[in-house]
Amino acid sequence: MLTSYRQKEQITGLAVDFGGTKIAAARYLNGEQLSYLQVPTQAQRTVSEQVAVMAELLNQLKLSDDDRVCVAVTGRVDQQGNWYAVNKDTLSKIDCVPLKSLLNQKLQRQVHLLNDCVAGAIGEAHYGAGMGLDNFAYISVSTGVGGVFFLRGEALTSANGLAGHMGFMSSRYSDQRCGSGRMATVESVASGRAIAQLATQSGFPNLTAKQVYARHQTGDLWATQLINRSAQAIADLSVNLGAALGIENAVIGGSIGLAPGYIELAQQQVNLEPDLFKLTLKAATLGQESVLYGSLA
Repeated sequence: MLTSYRQKEQITGLAVDFGGTKIAAARYLNGEQLSYLQVPTQAQRTVSEQVAVMAELLNQLKLSDDDRVCVAVTGRVDQQGNWYAVNKDTLSKIDCVPLKSLLNQKLQRQVHLLNDCVAGAIGEAHYGAGMGLDNFAYISVSTGVGGVFFLRGEALTSANGLAGHMGFMSSRYSDQRCGSGRMATVESVASGRAIAQLATQSGFPNLTAKQVYARHQTGDLWATQLINRSAQAIADLSVNLGAALGIENAVIGGSIGLAPGYIELAQQQVNLEPDLFKLTLKAATLGQESVLYGSLA
């Protein structure tokens, strides 16, 4: 049975989604989003500057003394509320930052802090594509690749905050070094950052992953090869998770994962597997709101 979280109609408060590309903040009342703000993530900012940006977004949403605040961040969050960047290419100055304490002090209240993929999994489990599923994998394909295992109705976490960082698992589709320091990871071939880097190596510099995807959609062969390889790596990851955990579904989120046609490409690869290892890939139905809803749940 699913662990009890707030009903969607009870979702009230302010939420921050700190990702590798953007920092989003939103105000919710009785399950409805009333306002939304977004700014680009700047990896070179100091810790105090990152906290100040989050606080400023909340202030622009008219933060009041009795507002509940939840913050979900990319990277690793340990049991004590310390924040770490696993991929140093994404957040170069984040290493054992006591983020929960800093936010509590800055905002003068107890702030709920968690990993963004954990929040996304909770959001989809209770209000989105994971409804009715006790067991599934949530995989976010965005600037990086992250995820969470939702098993027996709960998001699997660990004291050191590393559980679910499936983007740092090995991939046969990569020969690149990952920002985590590991060689040949899923993130080093499937993520938005990797797609942009691989485009540069292919002779097409200064393109974002979104621009590479647009080139794929218009039929540029080099771009299609990069997107296909990303989808193959995510399909392979999904099948491996299915073999290890016995799950039959994977919910795919993130800006790359939810791009038109991406899940279909990955599903085609999954369907080439023997029947025992096939599983169903589902789009995160809350889209970019998965993390915001899940953090407030």
